[in-house]
Amino acid sequence: MEINRRTFLQTSALAVAGLGMGTGTAVADTNWAKLRKRLGNRLVLPQNPGYDQLRMPWNHVYAHRRPAAIARCVRHEDVQACLDFASHERIPVAARSGKHSYAAYSLPENGLVVDLAGIAAVDVAGRRARVGAGAQLLPVYEAIGAAGQALPAGTCRSVGIGGLTLGGGISVIGRKYGLTCDRLVSARIVTPDGCLRTASAHEEPDLYWALRGGGGGNFGIVTQFTFRTDPAPGLTVFALSYPRAASADVFDAWQEWMAQAPDELWSSCTVEAGPVSSARVGGAYVGTAKNLVPLLDRMPPAERTFQEMGYLETMRYYAGNPSSGFPFVASSRMLRHHVPGSRVAALMDGQRDGAILFDSFGGALNRVAPDATAFPHRDARTSAQIFFGAGDRTEAETRRVVAAVRDGLGAGTTGYVNYIDPEMPDWPTAYYGRNLARLRRVARRYDPDRVLAFPQGL
Repeated sequence: MEINRRTFLQTSALAVAGLGMGTGTAVADTNWAKLRKRLGNRLVLPQNPGYDQLRMPWNHVYAHRRPAAIARCVRHEDVQACLDFASHERIPVAARSGKHSYAAYSLPENGLVVDLAGIAAVDVAGRRARVGAGAQLLPVYEAIGAAGQALPAGTCRSVGIGGLTLGGGISVIGRKYGLTCDRLVSARIVTPDGCLRTASAHEEPDLYWALRGGGGGNFGIVTQFTFRTDPAPGLTVFALSYPRAASADVFDAWQEWMAQAPDELWSSCTVEAGPVSSARVGGAYVGTAKNLVPLLDRMPPAERTFQEMGYLETMRYYAGNPSSGFPFVASSRMLRHHVPGSRVAALMDGQRDGAILFDSFGGALNRVAPDATAFPHRDARTSAQIFFGAGDRTEAETRRVVAAVRDGLGAGTTGYVNYIDPEMPDWPTAYYGRNLARLRRVARRYDPDRVLAFPQGL
């Protein structure tokens, strides 16, 4: 069995949701005692035990950031107290679910972190799952899978369900079942005015629309999601390995293969850096190995392995091993058209590390209208996640390399907000496309005073 995509990121020091942060700076006379009256010892200040461990982000490029306080919330009233406090004190504030914001927007310098890890219960009843916004993906899968149900979501075990859902949510079963946000029935959300609201198709419909792909931290702090689930399917996980010099041909063939693939087939093509780049393909098929093999035969001959698994076993497989993170720089593009394999190979040839992870779109992902939810990239054929480690080079040097690869793909002004890049050119258009104007109207309605403002916030 192949090393899975998240394990690759971990073992290569290369490795899933950006949340917001407010404006202004924390001042020395901030009255933290006022908030401590409501939270007790769940308000952690820099002088308190455990502060450094609690503040550490997944991306260690930002390990130097020091918030003024971290609020360990366990109920929505705690979140209301935090937003009320931050609004009155005029300090930066951000929600945090799994610590995976690529730009560490969930860790505002001199601000207040609203840590949702204590709001993580998962309750499954029939075809509905209520999930606390601080839940990480592996516990979500364990609970939903144990009930014989399935939810399309991400792969890394410690990614928070909150940021993942609010930005869209790419899944290894997404071509069959859609984005994570497509399964959102309703959300409980505390808006900056302190109100606890329910957003659904019938209550606060504009807010409900915005929460399905409009990015984390822009409209309020979600405390609970209700998802529609499906009976858990059986899957077959597969891997295709190719010679190092074949990356251009493999990527060309993979794009054409996935353009004709049935909804049941999802796959990724990873092009790895090196003196000569290399490519490999892996994926998951909703169905049996017997039905998968004829589909694999349509790809160029390769060393291949496959194994039938249940839904929960597959999610555990993709979850990878526990990790506390490392320094990296990442960006993204959304590919609407065929990109020549020779171009991709040239971008990665001669690089000493790094990778581009291409995930297949199509199927259920593309059958939703671009304006039906806030997620705008319904015409994408592929998403591209560009990942380079920053352990043995400076952050500035790594950002130059990532930008050259990102822009070299030639995919226009596009990007995926869950792979948020603080140096993305024209980021509002890249992340939100034609949905931008409506999203900004929703943000102004629910956060007119910009309590949740941050550098790439609406």
